[in-house]
Amino acid sequence: MTAFDQAAAQPGRRAAFGFIYFTALMNAVSFGVVLPVLPNLIKVFSDGNTAKAALWSTLIGVVWGVMQLLCGPALGLLSDRIGRRPVLLISLSGLTADFLIMAFASNMMWLLVGRILNGITSASFATVNAYVSDVTQQEERARAFGWIGSALSLGFVGGPALGGLLAGFDLRLPFFVAAGLTALNCTYGFAVLPESLTPGQRSAWIDLRKLNPFGALSFLRARGDLAILSLLAFSFALAWMVGPAIFVLYGGYRYAWSPVTVGLVMLTSGALGSLVQVALVGPVVARLGERGAVLIGAAAGAIGYACFGLAKTGAGYFAAIPVYAAMNLFMPGLQGLMTRRLAATEQGQLQGVIQAMQGLASIIGPLIFGLGFAWSIRPGAAWHYPGLAFFIASALLFGTLLLAFRVARPASEAIRVDAAH
Repeated sequence: MTAFDQAAAQPGRRAAFGFIYFTALMNAVSFGVVLPVLPNLIKVFSDGNTAKAALWSTLIGVVWGVMQLLCGPALGLLSDRIGRRPVLLISLSGLTADFLIMAFASNMMWLLVGRILNGITSASFATVNAYVSDVTQQEERARAFGWIGSALSLGFVGGPALGGLLAGFDLRLPFFVAAGLTALNCTYGFAVLPESLTPGQRSAWIDLRKLNPFGALSFLRARGDLAILSLLAFSFALAWMVGPAIFVLYGGYRYAWSPVTVGLVMLTSGALGSLVQVALVGPVVARLGERGAVLIGAAAGAIGYACFGLAKTGAGYFAAIPVYAAMNLFMPGLQGLMTRRLAATEQGQLQGVIQAMQGLASIIGPLIFGLGFAWSIRPGAAWHYPGLAFFIASALLFGTLLLAFRVARPASEAIRVDAAH
C-alpha cells in the first residue's frame, strides 16, 4: 500500500480529500455549467442582437481571465499565511454568492459583476492544490494532482451537460442549482474539513509586493529553474485553451455536428482525460518518474492537436481523442516536480503563480485561437484550412516538449546541475 493509499484509508484524511476533490469539481463545473447557458442569457439582455451579444461575451470572458490572473497569487499567498481552510471556505461562500447574483441578474451589468466574482472565487483552485501538497508525500503528489485534475475533466463534461439540461426548464435554473450545491459543499467543509497547514508551517507575514501576478515573478526568479517550469505550465495552459475557444464552432463548421454530437464528443474526451488522471498518472510516475509524465503528456498533446487539425471527417477527429487524452499526464507530473522545490510555507504561493499563468492563458488563448480560426475560414481566403488553430496549439506543445526535455529534471538533479555551473 502506498503512502497515498494509507492516507486515504484514514477516515479524517478520506473526508478531507473528498471535500477537496468536490471543491475542485465545483470550480470546474462553475466554468462549464455556463458554457451552454451564459451566451443565451447574454443574448436575452442584448435584445436578441447576436453581434452585440458576441461583444459582451468577449468582454465577460476577458474580465473573467483577468480576475484569475490577479487573484490566483493573492489567494495562494494568503493561504500560506492563515491556512488553507479559511481561504477555501471564504472562496466557496463567494462562489455561492456569485451564482445567486447571476441567477437574479436583471441586466448585463449585474451579470458582469457575477462573472467578476466568479473569476475571483474560482481562483481558489490554487488553494486546493496547496492543500493536496500539504497532505501527500512528495512521491505521491503527482498521483494526487492527477485526481484533482480529473475534477477539471469531469467538470467540463458534467458542467455543460447539466447546464444544458436544466436550461431546458428555465434559463436561470442552472445558476440556482450550482449555488445550492456550492452552499452544501461550503457547509460540509465548515463542519468537517481539517486545516492542513500547521501554525509552525505557515509564513510569518504577507509580502504585499507579492499580492499581484507581477510581484509573483520575483518569487520565481529567486528560485532558479522554477521560473522555467512555470513557463511550461503557461505554454501548456495556452495550448489547452484552443478547445474552449473554438471547439463548438469548429465541430459545427467542419463536421456539421449537431449539439448532441458535440456533447457526445465532449463527454468522450472528458471521460478519457479523467481516466488518464485517475488510473495512469500513478503507474506512469512510478515507472518513468514525474519527468516522464511531463514528456509523454506534451508529446501526446502535440500529436493529438495535429491530428484534430488534419482530420477531414468527424470520425477522424473522434479517433484521435485517445491520443489527446494522454496529454492529461502533463500537469500532475509538472506540479509534482515543482512542489519538490519548495517548503510547506511556499506551496500556496506556488499554486497561486500557476493559477495566474492559467488566468493569463485564458485571456490570450481565445484571442489567438478565435482569431486564427476566423482568419482560416474567412470568405474568399486563398488558403482555406479550418484546422489552423489546432496546428498552432500543436506547435505550442511541441515547443513545450523540447523545453521540458531540457529543464524538467528531478529537484535533486536540477540542484546538482545548477551547482556545477
